[in-house]
Formats: sequence, structure tokens, C-alpha cells
Amino acid sequence: MLGFSCKYDHMPDGLYERDILIWSEHQADLLRRLGRGERVNDVDWAYVAEEIEDLGLSELHAVESYLTLILVHLLKIQASPDNDAVDHRYEEIAAFQGNARRRFTPSMRQRLDLGALYADAIRQTRIGDRRNKTPRPWPETNPFSLDQLLNGDPDDLVRGLPAANPT
Repeated sequence: MLGFSCKYDHMPDGLYERDILIWSEHQADLLRRLGRGERVNDVDWAYVAEEIEDLGLSELHAVESYLTLILVHLLKIQASPDNDAVDHRYEEIAAFQGNARRRFTPSMRQRLDLGALYADAIRQTRIGDRRNKTPRPWPETNPFSLDQLLNGDPDDLVRGLPAANPT
């Protein structure tokens, strides 16, 4: 040490499993000290690397979730255009788009599986549409590009949904 005490000195082993918040604060402190040229020996490298990787995956999963919600709301609007909730669904689509755009990074483009997200949206919408005795035959493939989902006007997106194919 360089003559000062740190609130994280002498952290017990196993802290990652017991209290991730204090563990993460401690690791951040150690990395800052390392960056200033101090010699620190107790950086938990394995878990630090795992957490950094998980951070990126968490952001990817957040964008996937927002895109799925956009698709669910579009399908619901198409299924029930006269429903009282339509205006609210349009507002939600705009909010989900904003959240997805803020978290989206260029490297996500190659990792997002829009087909799988669309299939999930169909499943979720069908579960919510159980009262309908005849399942709605929504289009089988996702009709939207990533850019359309992130930036498209919700009215244009609804109009872009092809008519459902009867089965």
C-alpha cells in the first residue's frame, strides 16, 4: 500500500458468491489502483473477465427483449386494430424503439436473430390471444429488417405486416 487505507482492503474469499455488489466495487477499486501503477495482487481475474463478458450479453439480451416487445405489439395491433389498447400499444412501440436504439451497438447486428425473435413474438401473442377460438395465422417469417424495427414509424410498421395467411 502507498500509505493509505482502502475500504476494500482485506476482502474475504468467496465474496463474489455472497455479495456481488461489494465484490464489484472492490474489483473496480483494484483495477483503478492498478491503472495508477499500484501493485495489487488480489484482482479476481476469472470473475472480472466473466462479468465483463456478461455485461455485453446483458445488453444484447436487453435489445432482443425490446425488439420482441415491438414485434408483439405490432402483431397485437394487426390482430385487433379496433381494440381500445391500440393507442397505448403505439406509444409502447415508440418507447421500446427508443430503449432498443439507446442500447444497440453495431456488433449486435450480426448476433441478433430476428427470425427467432419473431417466432418468440408469435408465441407470446398467441398465448395472449387464447380467447380467440381460431388461432390467428400470422405470417411465418419476420417481414422487418433490424433498421425498420429500430427506427421505423409504428404506423408504417403495422402497414408493413403482410396479411395473415389462412391455414
